[in-house]
Amino acid sequence: MTQAGLNSNFPPLRVVLSAAREAGSHYELALMYASRQGTRRDEGEAVRWFHSSADEGHARAQYMLGCMYSVGRGVPQDDAAALEWHRRAADQGYARAQYALARIYGSGKGVAQDPTEAARWYRKAAEQGFPYAQNDLGVMLERGQGVAENHAEAVAWYRAAAEQGHAHAQNNLGFMYERGRGLPQDYAEAVKWYRKAAAQGNPNAQLNLGIMYERGQGVTQDYGEALDWFRKAADRGFVIAQTSLGYLFERGRGAPQDYVEAAKWYRKAAEQGCPQAQNNLGVLYQGGHGVAQDYAEARKWFLKSADQKFATAQYNMGVVCESGHGAPKDYAEAHRWFRAAADQDNASAQFSLGVLYDRGYGAAQNHAEAAKWYRTAADQGDAAAQLNLGIMCFLGRGVPQDYVESHKWFNLAASRFPPSEAANRARAAKNRDIVATKMSQQRIEDAQSLARHWKQRASRSQVDSRSSSLAVQRQVRPI
Repeated sequence: MTQAGLNSNFPPLRVVLSAAREAGSHYELALMYASRQGTRRDEGEAVRWFHSSADEGHARAQYMLGCMYSVGRGVPQDDAAALEWHRRAADQGYARAQYALARIYGSGKGVAQDPTEAARWYRKAAEQGFPYAQNDLGVMLERGQGVAENHAEAVAWYRAAAEQGHAHAQNNLGFMYERGRGLPQDYAEAVKWYRKAAAQGNPNAQLNLGIMYERGQGVTQDYGEALDWFRKAADRGFVIAQTSLGYLFERGRGAPQDYVEAAKWYRKAAEQGCPQAQNNLGVLYQGGHGVAQDYAEARKWFLKSADQKFATAQYNMGVVCESGHGAPKDYAEAHRWFRAAADQDNASAQFSLGVLYDRGYGAAQNHAEAAKWYRTAADQGDAAAQLNLGIMCFLGRGVPQDYVESHKWFNLAASRFPPSEAANRARAAKNRDIVATKMSQQRIEDAQSLARHWKQRASRSQVDSRSSSLAVQRQVRPI
């Protein structure tokens, strides 16, 4: 919008200050009208005086006028006018306007989105010590948006803002310490910064602090503390915290097991579209925990989650189709859902897909495909898949007969089945001993060495995922 255009929006200003026509006085008067200080609130009048001051080159008035146009306070909303006034103030070095201009370019509101230009203006404001710009510049550097990715520099800007008390920066700095990005991993430092931000009510930090207490990272493990921090964020409507809170109630961690509370929190998050919560709520309906058992309702929530490509829900949809709960059995549909989850590295789905190929359900029987999927799940540590793969290797079904491989997989399965699956653990141990009768001592030692190597490799490659706090039940697998 041109200057003439801007001026045409306003009638001549009435003289209030008589001789005092200074831009600063007009700015102060505008603030009074905008905030009810000393006179009645009148946003239209505030815009008039901001405009008068801005025309005379007052940077803060130009910034405020840009804000008024941006949101349509006292003047019709006008992105172009907001951009022009913010730029005028930014060109004079006013940090808040530089930050506002950066956000405009970052969002593409009223101008072509330009991350590079956004980062440039964030840097100008950040170098003047403006904490909001320092934090947002850190985000750009961490993600490589508009600038080259640089975690060390991101940390420096997060720290600069965090030390000024900026809660988002404190949370971000904690995350960098937790993950070891741009500096050595240090859980205690992560907790320190999460706590500072959480105390200011930052829901991300409250969630993250809850996770640290849940895992015992940087603090003594304390489910009660985890539950308290999750609740603070959950009460603010934060869906991940609601899901995490539901999980603790479901498992009886930090409070007595309470399926009704679990269902309540899962539902809050599920209705906001959280796929983990939708899946977990489906599990409660499937089992009748905290809610009346309702297979149709379970299927509804599994499907909502699965449609968002949440792998565990895709697996659960496969189980529902295979079992015929809530609808007739449909092995072809089960195969489709298991495959979708298997392609996302869900070990349970990979195992189940192997079972369908092994038995010829939902697809033509194919022992080679069955062995392939058993192996994929077995490599991820799925004990049932290791047991079945041991059988395939022993019989030479779908793979070449190999007693060493068979012994290795039986041995691993025997050590990985949980106590609740004692029968399967005993079966795997018995099968291992049967295979051993057909092997020389050297071959047995070779198999044991391979099993030890697998355990070492699995231990090194194990990744701790933030979403592990949102762990979901999986349906009992068909074996």
